[in-house]
Amino acid sequence: MIIIAGRLDVDAEDRDAYLAAVDGVARLARASAGCLDFVQAADPIDAGRINVYERWESDEDLHRFRGSGGPLPDLPPLRSADVQKYRICGVEAP
Repeated sequence: MIIIAGRLDVDAEDRDAYLAAVDGVARLARASAGCLDFVQAADPIDAGRINVYERWESDEDLHRFRGSGGPLPDLPPLRSADVQKYRICGVEAP
């Protein structure tokens, strides 16, 4: 299993426009083979932060989705990003 997680930072006044522009990306991802979860969401504390969380069955599923899209919509500029890929070797109940 693959998890993509982290944060994107935009100017606070641009966050809603950014999230609206990527709304279709989340819908496409969730409909893609191997996608277990996909969300980019407003952080409830930091007005300029977007939390990223994706869960995929495999690298192949992730790469197939990433390679299937056309150009991204016009997005407000990012101030910074810290998003990483994690390989999960086991899962258990909390």
